[in-house]
Amino acid sequence: MKFINFTVIHLSVSLTLGIVTASLFQTTSALFLYALLGCFILLIFLKLKHKYRLQPSIFFGITTYCCFFLIGFAVFTLKLPHLQPKHFSKHLRKDTSEVFQLKIKTTLKPDAYYTKYIAEIQGVNQTETSGKVLLLLSKDSLQNVLPIDQILLVDGLCTVVPNSLNPNQFEYANYLKTLEVYYQLKITPQHILYQSSGSATLGGGAEQLRTYLIKKLSEANFGKEELSIIQALVLGERKDIDKAMYSEYAAAGAVHILAVSGLHVGILFLVLNGLLKPLRWFPKGKPVATFITLLLLWSFALIAGFSPSVVRAVTMFSFFTLAAAGNRPTNSYNTLFLSYFILLLCNPNWLFHVGFQLSYLAVFFILWIQPKLFKLYYPRNYLIKKLWAIVTVSLAAQLGILPLSLYYFHQFPGLFLLTNIVILPFLGILLVGGILVIVLASINTLPKMVASAYNYLIEVLNDFIHWIAQQEAFLVTEIHFSATKVIASYLCIVVMMLLWKKLNFKNITICLVSFSLVLVALIAEKHTQPNQQFIVFHRSGKTILGHKQNDVLNVFRSDTSQNYSDKYPIKSYRIATNIASYSEAPLPSVFEYNSKKVLILGSLGVYPTNFKPDIVLLAQSPRIHLERLIDSLNPGMIVADGSNYTSYIQRWRMTCEKRKLPFYHTGTKGAFIIE
Repeated sequence: MKFINFTVIHLSVSLTLGIVTASLFQTTSALFLYALLGCFILLIFLKLKHKYRLQPSIFFGITTYCCFFLIGFAVFTLKLPHLQPKHFSKHLRKDTSEVFQLKIKTTLKPDAYYTKYIAEIQGVNQTETSGKVLLLLSKDSLQNVLPIDQILLVDGLCTVVPNSLNPNQFEYANYLKTLEVYYQLKITPQHILYQSSGSATLGGGAEQLRTYLIKKLSEANFGKEELSIIQALVLGERKDIDKAMYSEYAAAGAVHILAVSGLHVGILFLVLNGLLKPLRWFPKGKPVATFITLLLLWSFALIAGFSPSVVRAVTMFSFFTLAAAGNRPTNSYNTLFLSYFILLLCNPNWLFHVGFQLSYLAVFFILWIQPKLFKLYYPRNYLIKKLWAIVTVSLAAQLGILPLSLYYFHQFPGLFLLTNIVILPFLGILLVGGILVIVLASINTLPKMVASAYNYLIEVLNDFIHWIAQQEAFLVTEIHFSATKVIASYLCIVVMMLLWKKLNFKNITICLVSFSLVLVALIAEKHTQPNQQFIVFHRSGKTILGHKQNDVLNVFRSDTSQNYSDKYPIKSYRIATNIASYSEAPLPSVFEYNSKKVLILGSLGVYPTNFKPDIVLLAQSPRIHLERLIDSLNPGMIVADGSNYTSYIQRWRMTCEKRKLPFYHTGTKGAFIIE
């Protein structure tokens, strides 16, 4: 642990806590700015007062940590739209279309109905503005994908990105907030009033280069599946990968090779270090080798489109390169946390990106645990030693990311070790070979033999992944793992490592106290969850009701031709609430829950006049006269789910407003829940 600068680590932790706190509260109060200014003044005063002391006082240390906590709080808060003086949201009128001038910044993966972009709003009704928006452009058979840096003048209604309409689903709105996107703009091609090419940016240039390289690759002798893997492996372009193939890579524990990130940049870094090693033997060769390494690393980032993951990875390894070039002694921990610290200062929202969390955790655990694992066995054979190194690196990285992986993806690939042992030794060849193939293809000098050979390697890789994915007995899916369990898992790992490092009374006490806290937290989590819930889920064209009682979920659905246990929105809800027993049944006409009577009125619109419900659920667009129904049944509330026509919903809402009766639409307010 020589040369570790724990100050960098402590300050990084303080900065992280400040960012997390700001994300939880999202206050716009200027109080934190005054507190930050006060801490700075106090810090300067303490430094001047004790400038001749070799060891700073405890009060100075506490003030420093508070200062960096507030810096983290400030850098996150100042990026909120309401604290940006020119943000376009300050010029929006409620429920009114505006004329927006947009500049396309990023192309997102499209869905069945829209092509998606992140755009910068440069103006609203001829007023200069700033801020990002999610642009949803309805698909048109004659429409081409909009290029990066394209300027658009559009007419449309800008709205807040809605939250998920069902409980325990992926919150796309929260993900967009990490990209500093809070609003969305839905338009059709007819809403585009004018478009032209905007001023070129680095991101736009990178996108043009990637488009050109993909075009040249598509002209070479590659199969469709192999071409999609090459694009993902080297260019970070995953949108052409077949969904089934992507699922196979995930099941095999190899999905990380499809996203250009720290693994790819690390391999490239090692290859460049090996190739440029002779250059360091010459006078002034070391700075030249460092410059070439940095130039090639950032050139690779350019080819990969400057995606956040590759920028973070290249930044991290740039620090490692500069640290190795210096003559001062350093430590990998210092370099890792320094890059982490600077990246969060530049963009605090990266802290909430899954890729950022997993990449830094993987590298940290490799640095921390892999050397200890490697020392457990001393192979003399060179090949066995390299194989053991791969095994220990894979185990250390997997241990580091396992709790978060279970939390985000709810599955564990049992054959991940076999996958990494087979793939990692050849990934360097695949990566360097892929870069060579792309360079040769771009200048029209790619030999057919080379293309065929590389295509065969990718084909072998796909076949191996397919074979691993077929071993379903080793893939554990639908694992319930809450945020509390994530924190508890990392706490257990840390205290177990303390015991491994030194078995003494102090560490045993820490271990026992930690396990007690974990047990209390898990018990508290279990008791804070609702034991019973009645849910009217929202799904377009379907009626789905759920009755949860402890760990048992009974689902009632209008469509009896299919099972919903592994479909939206039931699957995510089952996993998140740790359902042990599950059943399905046809939709009943009446239902009683917690002394509340529910009448479910289907497409026939027939209802008993002698039944007095507390809630009437309108489903499958029943043709009824709602005012007569209200007069006849006198319900306490009207609920309409996603199976109804929009025109019916609007008419029913107006009737309920007229009769001063509560009306609840799941498509507007989300799933209707009674606990």
